[in-house]
Amino acid sequence: MEEEPFILVDLHQLRIGMYIVLDLGWLSHPFPVNRFRIASDSQLEILRELGLDKVRCIPSLSDSEVMDEVLAPTPAGARAVPQGFAAALNGKSHPEPSADLARIDDRLQLQRERLDACDRRFVETTRQFRKLAENVQGSPALARMESENLVNGCVQELLQCSDSVIVLLSEGVGERNALHPVNVMVLSLLMGKAQGLEPQALQDLGLAALLHDIGKLKLPASLVLPFPGIQPMDLARYRGHVGESVLLGKAMGLPSPVLLAMAQHHEMADGTGFPLRMRGEDICAAGRILSLVNHYERLCNPAGPSMGMTPHEALSVMFAQQKGLFDPMVLGLFIRMMGVYPPGSVVQLANNRFALVVSVNSSRPLRPRVIVHDPLVPRERALVLDLETQPELGIRRSLRPSQLPREALEYLSPRQRICYFFERAVDAERLEVGV
Repeated sequence: MEEEPFILVDLHQLRIGMYIVLDLGWLSHPFPVNRFRIASDSQLEILRELGLDKVRCIPSLSDSEVMDEVLAPTPAGARAVPQGFAAALNGKSHPEPSADLARIDDRLQLQRERLDACDRRFVETTRQFRKLAENVQGSPALARMESENLVNGCVQELLQCSDSVIVLLSEGVGERNALHPVNVMVLSLLMGKAQGLEPQALQDLGLAALLHDIGKLKLPASLVLPFPGIQPMDLARYRGHVGESVLLGKAMGLPSPVLLAMAQHHEMADGTGFPLRMRGEDICAAGRILSLVNHYERLCNPAGPSMGMTPHEALSVMFAQQKGLFDPMVLGLFIRMMGVYPPGSVVQLANNRFALVVSVNSSRPLRPRVIVHDPLVPRERALVLDLETQPELGIRRSLRPSQLPREALEYLSPRQRICYFFERAVDAERLEVGV
């Protein structure tokens, strides 16, 4: 995009109504973006304390009356206000940073605390799953109680949130063998809430999602996931995990709705699933949700990391190429909940900056929160930009991590393993930081 013509103006010439461009990294000033129209005296005061000699101004985007005043010839005998005048009036030889800049550190700390809290909750949930999985065969009644307590805690927390933010977790968090079931449970519960399920139905859906693969405990590690070229005998053994999961669920005394959803988590709407090749409405409502979420999770996190898709790619494939596999209503709801660019997607913004989507408000998913690559800002101090507060700064396109320049790849560190948890939107609002 061609740059608009600009002029350089001294700080004392700045006026409300001027459209300016700050040639600073976003951590060096408290404004939401580097380009904006000055709207208040407080913004003028902050600008005069940034230590700049001149500021770029774009006349064509500024108020014409203001520009006429600024560009008018200086009357004879009048004296221009010298640069640094505002600082001199305050007895400062060098302007000090605005107090607003200090708030960035507070927001950064709050942001880290919230993300760390999500990581810790996910880690604890995976630990609880590992413990109950160890009890499934020897103490099934105990495993059921532990499963119900785990799911109930998540359900109650979710129901207390008017809106939920879906958060991308740090790389490597959680117990390895528990990542898939917990990830599927989290997304299934979010789907169930979005669909308006009653608390008991949510509880049943969460149990089915958490325990849908429990039968894989009887499989060798080499067959836990199918892989290209798998032999027919091994494929049949792998597919047998569905029946094994149901048998273990019965031993635990799980309710019929939970067992039914577990039995159908690989059934597809077009009849190509297994083990019974069921179709459409023959699959129960919870089974349709679980089947879709399980499929999405495996597209993002397959057996071989090199085969993994970005979340945006996974949704695109499901919608454009695999639509027949899913209930149309469930697929539409999932896309609305996750957004076109779910957390974990790598994107390029309208200003050509590269960014990583780190969270999405499930009720307002079209403009997610992102970490933006800025070489002027240390990676450990990167803040999250809420695109909902920046209507002019949209997403231009999705990228694969391999398409990023090396420095952007190292800065953003796209996840090799995509895992999610949720937090209250009301708390997440406190993290909104412009860049």
